[in-house]
Amino acid sequence: MVPAYLPNSSAAVFGGGRPIDGGRNWSDGRRIFGDGKTWRGFFGGIAAGVVIGFIQIGLESAFEWHYLTPLAVVLLAAGALLGDLAKSFFKRRLNKKRGEQWLIADQYDLVVGAFVLLVLFNMDWVVATVTPLIGLWILILTPLLHRGVNIIGYLIGVKDVPW
Repeated sequence: MVPAYLPNSSAAVFGGGRPIDGGRNWSDGRRIFGDGKTWRGFFGGIAAGVVIGFIQIGLESAFEWHYLTPLAVVLLAAGALLGDLAKSFFKRRLNKKRGEQWLIADQYDLVVGAFVLLVLFNMDWVVATVTPLIGLWILILTPLLHRGVNIIGYLIGVKDVPW
């Protein structure tokens, strides 16, 4: 899951610049995604996830483990940020402001996005790799990691809020 966990925090670091929605509003008059979702953050976050995933593949080879594949790495990284974009879209529809906390959705958007792409494009990998125990660990660790990383991001000035 590291290739899915790293993109969100990396997007905050690399972000800024032109918003993905170009400042446009949806038919409800609200922004599509908001200023916090930028092209630079999106592609920087995916790149960070892919880089860490390929490092993991290299380490797996050294230990003769073979869990990750290049396709799985790309799907995990891209899916994480697509899940975040989808959450932001729905957050705007609910009239939630940028940075406003949305429990559960804020923690699991990256997992849902990553697994939607994996199931659509690499189901064999999901079946072969994600056991019930691994699924349980993902459910337990994701909110803990999310909270910890966001607090760090807030303390170092990368995030405006600690959630």
